[in-house]
Amino acid sequence: MEHFSNLTYLRPDGKALLAEIDKAAAALARCENYAGARKIFLDLNRQQEHFTTMGELAYIRNSINTLDAFYEKEMEYFHNVKPNIQVEMKKFHEAFLKSRFLKDFENEFGSYYIHNVRSRIRLADQCNVELQIRESALTQEYSKIVASSQTDFHGETLNFYGLLKKMQCTERQVRKEAMEAWAALYESISGKLDEIYSELIDIRLKMAENLGFSGYEEMVFLQNKRYTYTPDDVALFREQILRYVVPLCRTLFEKQKERLGIETLYYYDESLIYPEGNAVPKGSKDEMLAQAGKMYRELSEETGIFFDCMLQYGLFDLETKPGKQQGGYCTILPEYKAPFIFSNFNGTDADVEVLTHEAGHAFQAFEASRKIPLSEQVFSSEEVDEIPSMTMELFTYPWMELFFGDQAEKYRKAHLWSELQFIPYIACVDEFQHRVYMERLTDSTGRRKVWRELEKKYLPWRNYDGNTFLEQGGFWMQKLHIFVCPFYYIDYALARIGSLEYYERMADDFQATWKDYHRLCCAGGTKSYPELLALGNLSSPFKEGTVKKVIEAVAKFL
Repeated sequence: MEHFSNLTYLRPDGKALLAEIDKAAAALARCENYAGARKIFLDLNRQQEHFTTMGELAYIRNSINTLDAFYEKEMEYFHNVKPNIQVEMKKFHEAFLKSRFLKDFENEFGSYYIHNVRSRIRLADQCNVELQIRESALTQEYSKIVASSQTDFHGETLNFYGLLKKMQCTERQVRKEAMEAWAALYESISGKLDEIYSELIDIRLKMAENLGFSGYEEMVFLQNKRYTYTPDDVALFREQILRYVVPLCRTLFEKQKERLGIETLYYYDESLIYPEGNAVPKGSKDEMLAQAGKMYRELSEETGIFFDCMLQYGLFDLETKPGKQQGGYCTILPEYKAPFIFSNFNGTDADVEVLTHEAGHAFQAFEASRKIPLSEQVFSSEEVDEIPSMTMELFTYPWMELFFGDQAEKYRKAHLWSELQFIPYIACVDEFQHRVYMERLTDSTGRRKVWRELEKKYLPWRNYDGNTFLEQGGFWMQKLHIFVCPFYYIDYALARIGSLEYYERMADDFQATWKDYHRLCCAGGTKSYPELLALGNLSSPFKEGTVKKVIEAVAKFL
């Protein structure tokens, strides 16, 4: 593999792939032995890996610069051709399930893979192709609008990330003004974002209706491989959050208010943990990468090999810049078995969390891709995939002095506190989405009313100091997942229960806990959610008592 910056992008031939899929389906039906059937199957998988690799390369470069006209056009190409490939793959998958060698495939690749194939058949249909293309175009438009938004603040031109950094300033008036500017920036694009989301709701509900689902919830649960639990189970999990997490967060916010010496805790005070200022990482991006290399080499042999590979091939884009997509992610280039980490450094402790959270995703993908023959099984469902990332944040606590010096303990305490207080917000986002699609909330005023109602339920401490836009429920717009990957959010809370369970056990036996964690990482998406929890020696967060036990343990640490 070459350095990432030198990788050649060539648009893959979607029509040729469609023909190859059709050819493979016919050949599989005629095949007379498993060796031949297996070769047809793996050859097609390799062709799809190439198509996916070029697609991910285009996506990474487009998200690095959403204003780059070439890669914007390439993403339009992939958005247009992918739904047709999914429909064509339905023919191959139907032939696959009818194959006399299905049991052989199941023995080699697992029953969970067969389950996934059946789900894809259920979800793929020509009737939704145009709707899927339009959905992708709208999510791309959303990303571009948000990425290009910026404003002048105290003589600086800042985007949303720059303003969030100002909300950690020790001067309260600066924090307030930063929040006002942040809210005003969202309000300035809110009309367009409302239009986009209203159309996305209509599209997604129509797709579910076309496929005969009772509603979008049922469809999206199948898409997200939530085979073993239901929306009702998720609702009960949110109830546990209300019972055990929200009261503790309320208490801790009261302590934070006392620590800051203020009478009322406003939203712009929430992210300032210490009156003298939060722990801030030291050094440039390159210096932080060098320290991360030292940390991962000392953590384990496996993480050392992984991170050295990431450094050698430049598999990062970390610094915020004009036109860059918001957020952070980890993806993988399947042909190269190479993870890639994307983020927006803004000079806060969140930068270190990228080097641990997204690196946790990347480490899991790196390990699994070298042990699992099918690239589509490298990642699992999201509630499992987030466990390696969140747990890596906690495993790396002993090395925080490398980044924060004598402020490392401040960082550890603040980070653990943030791990906890983020859970109610996750529940708020999740219930908001359930309400949106169940009630078909295409009216922007209705959505904002529901969001504010749910904020008061899950975030009773939240006070926007009279800001009209936020007090009327505009805050929901800042969450990328709601637009781009619907219902992918409660996964963070489910996974956080697992990562905090690992954290509790680290203190007793670090090496045994690491082995459980590593075993889970290597399994990728080869098993179901309950099977992977068992493999990693983790409790089910849906089981009554799990959330209470984990949260009580974290409360003691705090």
